[in-house]
Amino acid sequence: QVQLVESGGGLVQAGGSLRLSCAVSRRTFSSYAMGWFRQVPGKEREFVAVISWSGGATYYADSVKGRFTISRDNAKNTVYLQMNSLKPEDTAVYYCAARRGTSTSHRDYNDWGQGTQVTVSS
Repeated sequence: QVQLVESGGGLVQAGGSLRLSCAVSRRTFSSYAMGWFRQVPGKEREFVAVISWSGGATYYADSVKGRFTISRDNAKNTVYLQMNSLKPEDTAVYYCAARRGTSTSHRDYNDWGQGTQVTVSS
């Protein structure tokens, strides 16, 4: 069974930066697209970014475009989310997820990490 483990969350002031990591225990990691989603209590899980298996294609939610960057290192079975110019509205639990083929819908993903909390103070 695949395991996804996020790390790198924390408390940061508005305008600051964080880098999230997601380590994947799957030998075929390089065959899978990887997505980042976020969720606040009482709201549906929200798409943030996704990267194709090769890293050649990336897609972002409009709310994070220009501030967040998704990348991957297939040799390390790890996907990253660099978050710059953070805003209080970015506060959420951030999850990584894996699937074959890119998708911006959380309903299309079956494999999820446990999440990491990101809190941005104003």
